[in-house]
Amino acid sequence: MNRSPPPVPSTYTQEKALDDLPGIQWALCEFLHSRMLESEEFCDRMDPNKERLCFANGYGVIQVIKGLMSFEDKDLLSALHHMKRGTSVAAAHRKPPPSLAGRLAGYIVPGLNYSGPEWVAQMTDVERHAELMYAEGLYYKSLVGIVYSGDWLSFIKEMLNMRTILSTYQQLGRYLEAADAAYTASHCQDSSDSLGVLLEDPSIDRHFRSGVYVGLGLSHLALSLMPSRILTIVEMFGYRGDRMEGLRLLGKVGGWNSGDDKDIVPQSEEGLRRPMCDMSLLIFHLVLSMYTFEGVDVNLARRIVEWNLKTYPNGVFFLFGAGRLALVCSQPERALEYYAKAAQCQSQYRNLQHISWWESAIANFALWDVKASKEWWSHLRVEATWSKATYTYGEAACLASLGEHAAAADLMAKVTGLRQRIAGKSIPVEKFAARKARKYLAQGNHLVLPAMELAYVFSAPSHAPQKVVLEKMIPSVREALEELGLEETGGGSSEKLISNSSIESDRKRSDGEEERSTKAGNGTVKSAQVGYWDNVCLARFLEGVCWRYVAYPDPDADLDENARLLVAVDDARRRAELAFKAVFEHGPKIELDHYLVYYAHFEYGRLLARSGKKDEARTHFDLVLSGKTAEVNPAGRKGKYSLENALYVRTHAAVDALKQDRLL
Repeated sequence: MNRSPPPVPSTYTQEKALDDLPGIQWALCEFLHSRMLESEEFCDRMDPNKERLCFANGYGVIQVIKGLMSFEDKDLLSALHHMKRGTSVAAAHRKPPPSLAGRLAGYIVPGLNYSGPEWVAQMTDVERHAELMYAEGLYYKSLVGIVYSGDWLSFIKEMLNMRTILSTYQQLGRYLEAADAAYTASHCQDSSDSLGVLLEDPSIDRHFRSGVYVGLGLSHLALSLMPSRILTIVEMFGYRGDRMEGLRLLGKVGGWNSGDDKDIVPQSEEGLRRPMCDMSLLIFHLVLSMYTFEGVDVNLARRIVEWNLKTYPNGVFFLFGAGRLALVCSQPERALEYYAKAAQCQSQYRNLQHISWWESAIANFALWDVKASKEWWSHLRVEATWSKATYTYGEAACLASLGEHAAAADLMAKVTGLRQRIAGKSIPVEKFAARKARKYLAQGNHLVLPAMELAYVFSAPSHAPQKVVLEKMIPSVREALEELGLEETGGGSSEKLISNSSIESDRKRSDGEEERSTKAGNGTVKSAQVGYWDNVCLARFLEGVCWRYVAYPDPDADLDENARLLVAVDDARRRAELAFKAVFEHGPKIELDHYLVYYAHFEYGRLLARSGKKDEARTHFDLVLSGKTAEVNPAGRKGKYSLENALYVRTHAAVDALKQDRLL
């Protein structure tokens, strides 16, 4: 049932700017109930001239969301325009900086230092909110500016704004700490009464507090996810990233940290940015968990999803969260139900439906329903604008796997020309897609297991039910191996044709390879020999990945206790191990796909870690992180291999997980 909007004062003065907070909170609630146009229209109607602090910035944030969803120039330009307007309005409401004499005095008298908490304490409530909204506006403007410009010069300019943003959030955070410490000291007769926990100063409103916490929390998370080389430079400027502190601050706003549902903050008492904190936590625990392990808590994500779905039963963002939660728990069929509901619950922002389509394509990969996944990639290719190259390759890879090579070739030829750049850099998955598309065309319209390879890139096998892996994915790998003239690992003679220890002569070996390569073609012998060992190593790598998840499902998977597999854990582990070792053995013969060797070391390390062989696992992780060349030919020692940075991030996370005894 729709609630009527609260009354908004018809006249506006800076001193009464915070009287608009109930109105902007109502607009946010409408937005989260998937009534986006009503929310947008209300903000525009209440402040047509964009001069009110809350509404000018709230309307700007809506435009940012629209721009980032569509990636279209007109939407990004609109977002930039409105965020510039919002930051200028916030700047007009900020406390004026001190004069030069005042700044000099601040170096002598701490209370006059305008970069410390004392300066914030001297502000009015409106000025403090304006300071907060100014930092938020700069952040959103910088984010859109980086996406829109696509060049390094603009990226550096926006990074300088990021420094201002971080400094502002730190200053506001120190003010909250000082105010809470003073309040605690005045209300606790004995220091032991507080048990080391600061009481919150009730004179500071929950909307301001939630804004500071979300800014500080996201800053900590973002810095903690940075590569160590970059983080070292950032720390030289006084900024550090504490992941657990960031998660604590984000969880504090909703009352999630205690683990007791009684402490969850009810909607009637929540701060304005509480939904943003909850969504940030869901993104970390359910999406970024693909690349990191420290701090990930799927059970917390489940509590957040369940509470928010009760509050916003048709909220598209939390339906996305529910779908992602189901997928992370290896329940792709249930995930598809949530994604379908998310697509149906609103039609106002068409681009939001594209998120459902993307997730549905991956969920169908996890069910190994290539035909259904192809349909979603096709819809994305036609309508969505975020990454045309990825969508096009996704559909083409599925078509190639289904044997529809004529249609696949037409799409593969378009992939390279559809690539985009952000901040002057290529998007890694688009670069990967372009390389594979070129290889498909160069090999006479042929790739081995292209859909499953792409599914691995999006972590679909890790979210597939064991039964799907065993009964659908592994048979597909078996067929690919048979086309290459090979058998499954563990079959007794699986490597007899390609073993390096074979005593056959080089001439006989070459004759045998050519005979098998003829089988691997798609009806022609032309160029069949090209890329043969790439195909062998890819098939073996995917074979190892599949058997690894049969032996050891993802730690967050909800396993069906009634489903009994006919394969023993030891047998599945042995098959995975043999497959990965085959990649190492034949890696030097790879012509193009050198990334397979490094990813095989990563996955084999995870297999060893789950087997209890942590020291051996660390050896493989260290090899990946060392930058040293693995088992590749001289051509593979030049430049970067595909998806290299993503592997570094995941391997660093795996090393940290080993130290914490977390399952990989």
